[in-house]
Amino acid sequence: MAEFTMELNDEQKEVRDWLHGFAADVIRPAAAEWDEREETPWPVIQEAAKVGIYSLDFYAQQYFDSTGLGIPMAMEELFWGDAGIALSIVGTGLAAVGVLANGTEEQIGTWIPQMYGDANDVKVAAFCSSEPDAGSDVASMRTRAVYDEAKDEWVINGTKTWATNGGIANVHVVVASVDPELGSKGHASFIIPPNTPGCSQGQKFKKHGIRASHTAEVILDNVRVPGSCLLGGKEKLDERLARAREKAKKGGERVKNAAMATFEASRPAVGAMAVGTARAAYEVALDYARTREQFGRPIIDNQGVAFQLADMATSVDAARLMVWRASWMAINGKPFTAAEGSMSKLFASETAKKVTAQAIQVLGGNGYTREYPVERMHRDAAIYTIFEGTSEIQRLVIARTISGLPIR
Repeated sequence: MAEFTMELNDEQKEVRDWLHGFAADVIRPAAAEWDEREETPWPVIQEAAKVGIYSLDFYAQQYFDSTGLGIPMAMEELFWGDAGIALSIVGTGLAAVGVLANGTEEQIGTWIPQMYGDANDVKVAAFCSSEPDAGSDVASMRTRAVYDEAKDEWVINGTKTWATNGGIANVHVVVASVDPELGSKGHASFIIPPNTPGCSQGQKFKKHGIRASHTAEVILDNVRVPGSCLLGGKEKLDERLARAREKAKKGGERVKNAAMATFEASRPAVGAMAVGTARAAYEVALDYARTREQFGRPIIDNQGVAFQLADMATSVDAARLMVWRASWMAINGKPFTAAEGSMSKLFASETAKKVTAQAIQVLGGNGYTREYPVERMHRDAAIYTIFEGTSEIQRLVIARTISGLPIR
């Protein structure tokens, strides 16, 4: 087990500086254009693939960093560049985490490479959990997967929404109910291979922020996938369902479902994304306050501005500390006994919203225009308190964990 430390080693610092350079030289110059276009920035993703950032190897190296800091460090730097473009680059990672968290070694080796493609033919993947009538309320999921034993196939029907890369993905990872009576405990995750009949894109959403990232509905109409596409395999699923049914009869302890396993693994990473956006806005505001003069002196000479910047710097640093702690705990198998993963996501998300709003205030009228990036950063920051568990859901998870009660 790696000791917890806030000091990056030489290799991590080298990776951080490399990512920062890519974010500064490639992502930031393209940010405003792709935000306006509201389209997937394929040329930028391809550039990321060419240098090795958008690849299975890079993601795996960061994911399996024994300190746990590889992923949060990478996310912070890329999202410092621009949240929308960065999400287009790392969005495939959520589907990859879904496979890593629930799949067999064979499934991991088969499907994750197909999620990324290669530098000459980049692909993306999508993780599909939310539904029009079941976002935070995962127990109300209506997408059904029924096993056709004669053909060893699963037949999936339903509609997914808010799916990053939904419909344009080469590989979709779909969470579906296999036993509705068990609620969220009766869920399982499935691979939808490329060009599977019945899987199509529904509505593409025009969003407030992260507009360079593709978000859409995914329609599943009698989608048939081989039995081997059930993540973890049927034997493991049958065992888990049997335990859930037995514990349901006895009123026993909760059983984690496949979607929750994915979210638990990714929440600190989302917190790191928020830290990147918050840090970017803070740095813009700090630079502006140092150079912008009013009444013959830089505006940072005024306590009203300086104190805001002090609060911003403190919040960003605190958010990073919480994210790094949770990431270290996760990689080293430390249980989140106080919901530290949810804490990190909650605090970092709320920090991003607050700090980007403060940045606009520091810039005044200029901050409200698209001539300066803090306006876009503020729009982007709003998503962090919504996706992969709203702030309200994070508070519910934390409250239940610290109280031991089924708070509603």
